Amino acid sequence: MNSSDTHQDPSLEVQVMHRLEGGVSWITLNRPSQMNAMTPDQRDRIIALLHQASETIEHRAVVISATGTNFCTGVDLKIGGRTQLPLPEGAPDRPVGSLARNVRWGVQQLIEAVLNCEKPVIAAVNGTAAGIGAHLAFACDVVIAAEEASFIEVFVRRGLFPDGGGTWLLPRLVGLQRAKELIFFGDAVPAKAAERMGLVNKVVGLSQLEDEARAWANRLATGPTFAISLAKAALNRSFDMDRESTYEREAIAVDLLRRSQDSEEGLTSFKENRPAHFNGW
Repeated sequence: MNSSDTHQDPSLEVQVMHRLEGGVSWITLNRPSQMNAMTPDQRDRIIALLHQASETIEHRAVVISATGTNFCTGVDLKIGGRTQLPLPEGAPDRPVGSLARNVRWGVQQLIEAVLNCEKPVIAAVNGTAAGIGAHLAFACDVVIAAEEASFIEVFVRRGLFPDGGGTWLLPRLVGLQRAKELIFFGDAVPAKAAERMGLVNKVVGLSQLEDEARAWANRLATGPTFAISLAKAALNRSFDMDRESTYEREAIAVDLLRRSQDSEEGLTSFKENRPAHFNGW
């Protein structure tokens, strides 16, 4: 089944393009004239599409990509992160805690939506991924990057804190010392170097990027969706759980998964010496 839809901001620019293709939900950032700097509308639309992927059985994998020559250069600082809610008379323009709430319910929710999506999420990074754009890619389960791509912890260049989960994601991906180097200096990391660090799974030519992302996504979309979902959730929590809790979680997952039709198909196909045909439940 294939379908498509779009989301428009008040200026009628299509900020996010979306289509469902063979069980793969393609989410494409589309503000190339603004280097795909992210607006609140764009962010909220991506969050909604990721939630939809979790809730819809026919969505079995997700690809996040972008048009133009940049993946995402961070939050659009000209627009800001969130519309200010009405304030009571006499309140200051920026009450204590208001900016923290904007971060918590803005970019952090975007990263949470990726991490908590019940379907595997692939980032197809075509160019510069900076700030929250880099964190959006790093939160994905698989990162495929074009040779022209680069990743920048740009926050230090602006005197800002690396929000959007950066201080959680980076140490887990590259280790504490390397994470400090990336955040303290804010240097651009080319795709090949990012691959060596473990930030990127595979680097390909730009002309191959979409096809490569499609090939990986199609493999995931024809896999045992529930098994992948349980494994993703366990892996994302693995650094925060002790050994005994991990064992308990694994045992429960094994018992739960064994009740799925895909698990039955996987065992039956092994016994019959044939490829498995998974349905996603």
